[in-house]
Amino acid sequence: MEEKRNWFAMPEEEVVAKVESNLGRGLSSDEVAKRLEKYGPNVLKEAPPRSLLAMFFDQIKETLVLILIVAALVSGFLGEWADTIVILLIVILNSVLGVIQENKAEQALKALKEMTKAHVKVLRDGKVTQIEVDDLVPGDIFMLEAGDSVPADARLLEAASLRVNEAALTGESVPVEKDLKLIEEEEPPLGDRKNMVFMGTIVTGGRAKAVVVGTGMDTELGRIAQMLQETPPDPTPLQRQLDSLGKILGLAAGIIVAVVFATGLIRGEGVFEMFLTAVALAVAAIPEGLPSVVTIVLALGVTRMSERNAIIRRLPAVETLGVATYICSDKTGTLTKNEMTVTQIYVNQKFIKVTGTGYKPVGDFLTEDEQEISPMQDKVSELMLLGGLLNSDARLEQTDKGYQIIGDPTEGALVVAGVKAGVTKEEADAKYKRVSEIPFDSERKMMTTFHNMHDTIIAFTKGAPDVLLARCKQVITEEGITPLTPELSEKFLEVNSKFASQGQRVLALAYREWQELPTNPNSETAEQDLIFVGFYAIQDPPRPEVKEAVEVSRRAGIRTVMITGDHQDTALAIAKELNIYREGDEVLTGSQLEQMSDEELKNHVLKTTVYARVSPEHKLRIVGALKAHNQVVAMTGDGVNDAPALRRADIGAAMGITGTEVAKEASAMVLLDDNFATIVNAVKEGRTIYSNIRKSIQFLLSCNTGEIIAIFSAILFGLGSPLTPIQILWMNLVTDSLPALALGVEPPEEGVMNRPPRNPKEGVFSGGVGLDIVIQGAVIGFLALAAFWLALDWGRTLEEAHTMAFLTMSFSQLVHAFNARSFEHSLFTMGFGTNRALVGAFFASAALQLIVIFVPFLRDIFETALLSSGDWAVVIGLSLVPLLVVEVIKVIKRAVKQ
Repeated sequence: MEEKRNWFAMPEEEVVAKVESNLGRGLSSDEVAKRLEKYGPNVLKEAPPRSLLAMFFDQIKETLVLILIVAALVSGFLGEWADTIVILLIVILNSVLGVIQENKAEQALKALKEMTKAHVKVLRDGKVTQIEVDDLVPGDIFMLEAGDSVPADARLLEAASLRVNEAALTGESVPVEKDLKLIEEEEPPLGDRKNMVFMGTIVTGGRAKAVVVGTGMDTELGRIAQMLQETPPDPTPLQRQLDSLGKILGLAAGIIVAVVFATGLIRGEGVFEMFLTAVALAVAAIPEGLPSVVTIVLALGVTRMSERNAIIRRLPAVETLGVATYICSDKTGTLTKNEMTVTQIYVNQKFIKVTGTGYKPVGDFLTEDEQEISPMQDKVSELMLLGGLLNSDARLEQTDKGYQIIGDPTEGALVVAGVKAGVTKEEADAKYKRVSEIPFDSERKMMTTFHNMHDTIIAFTKGAPDVLLARCKQVITEEGITPLTPELSEKFLEVNSKFASQGQRVLALAYREWQELPTNPNSETAEQDLIFVGFYAIQDPPRPEVKEAVEVSRRAGIRTVMITGDHQDTALAIAKELNIYREGDEVLTGSQLEQMSDEELKNHVLKTTVYARVSPEHKLRIVGALKAHNQVVAMTGDGVNDAPALRRADIGAAMGITGTEVAKEASAMVLLDDNFATIVNAVKEGRTIYSNIRKSIQFLLSCNTGEIIAIFSAILFGLGSPLTPIQILWMNLVTDSLPALALGVEPPEEGVMNRPPRNPKEGVFSGGVGLDIVIQGAVIGFLALAAFWLALDWGRTLEEAHTMAFLTMSFSQLVHAFNARSFEHSLFTMGFGTNRALVGAFFASAALQLIVIFVPFLRDIFETALLSSGDWAVVIGLSLVPLLVVEVIKVIKRAVKQ
């Protein structure tokens, strides 16, 4: 079984012999143990999980963090061990936080997998037993029925009306009918191997017995998983920007060190003293708290998203959502409920509206003028609903998570309609037993079941309207049975067309009475001379919250695109209902995409909002065409073949309920509720996070700029450095970091989803932020310099002068944190207390600052002194100046904008 074999071309007996199994007894327990040893468990090998150590080293590879490590080493080399220890502690803390969050996300996904472990019925030692699918081995004989997930690649031995949804593997949304016929074609496509079933596909109807020919990575699913593991993800916009910022700051630090060192030497200062001062300036230039602030802000965002049904698998992906310009969404289950629902019934040449959506069996039957009726009191409506129930193999089940359908979703809709009318599938089956059937097949497009009913045999036939009407000779109405005239037939076909144009799937129902059950019933004899009853109009209804989410996306400058394997009419009807498709938009089908070159697709992709009858391979091309226009694409997917497109998209969002494990592994985000609205919430979160990170960066860099200006100016004027290296580190790592973190949880600003996405190439300094940093930094720097100069001028000791500069710098930075809450809104209109975290950070940082002044042993370490009340008055007065200056600047900004 190691080499590839064409199992589909071999008779069943030969397949069983090749895999050394036994049709009557299956494998023995001893043989299973040997094969488990030889082939391993029936699981897909994932890329080996990153160890905690590997995650840790990934965190410290960022440019900013590497610069901090170099600064720590230089400080240690110069004997400033306190500085070295503090910097390294910050680096370790930041990296550990990142590791904890990434590991938490992976564990959440692992738990999700454990919850969904499947079981399978197998024949072993001559008995049918149930085992975990992981324990399946080649040669095992297993059973399948409606609702089962196929646990391995297998050759069919028996099949009764077997239909399998292979969308996860092939992208084909219509279930494939399986049979046992040998296939002579040398390499048929997977979808044409009708005597095979494949791992990861779903049985929608019928029963089967099959023998395993491939497990784990030796399956078609495993082959795709193997290819997927070789595709590395691209860095996100935030990762690129922080990396770029780190390089800029590193270069700036190098230039500052060189200039200050040279200036000091020219002024006749000592070499060692100037080197220490230059290192202090380099430390001032690097915002040591920034990496941990960014990590924690992202981690908090991830925690908030998990509470709203989205697991983020990589921290920076949250921010990438904030720059998304396109959301390419599957229709079924994401935009819609994935719960086929009967919306109308056409009987007695009248339309009956059926209310209620999804599988919850609650709803009313209404006439065209909205009058409520009881359908079981009308014999034709009763016949219609009973026929739908009896001619279906699906069943409705209630679980702790709600109602679900086992079997074909379309048949499920008929079952739910019956329950809404007051008759369950079980009651109907018990009262009118099924005695025979002619299974559905795609050539006939119909299915017939025979039942004992009212002392006779009634055969119900359901199927495609045009095909079924052609087999009918009569029609039943409330007046009785009458001939089906050409005029009536034409009228019924027009009703069918009307439903179809609304995106409804239409099933027709007919019946025939028999005195006794026909011998060996077949289509030629039993599916003729039928009596037409009516139509079911069925739709997978849109999720109620999606329309609003699409509108929110549009206001936010994000285009929503529907990509589905469904028919064009159905897709277009849902797209219009949700306002995804608007007048002037284009619709493309899979066959049209096949005819287009990549260049032609690129010309159409920005005008197209609906893609119908497409395969997962087409998704990859659509993503590529959008990215060629520099669009930032979020893409949803659930199937195995969606995985390359999920990986290629800027944000791949896998479905948590219907998604395959391969799709989840390829994605940056998993939607636990499979809901489009969850993506839109994530976009809002992403925008808020990026805005808050910019506020933190602006705050930290304006503080660092102030420190540089104060030190450089003091040295230039011959005053010496107003701050010691450990005082600079204390401000950067302790008093600055807490307010920066609090800015990271600033509530969303008004209108965050009423503005277009920012350009991902746009830097953190765009929109005047760079100029703000320089101006605000200059204000803070010159205030600290003024305090230092005044202290020296008043004859204070050097320690007292350092303390006045240190306190003025730190308190003015704490006051400035409130300025950073908005780039243009006044703090007085926003309110001081609306960010409680910042108020708490202000008092905590102020307390820490006072501790290093008033605690004697800390006073010695930080080289500070006690101040007089007059000196404190100067410190407090100077510290409030940034608030006034920035408020004036904001007034000017708002005036210019108007």
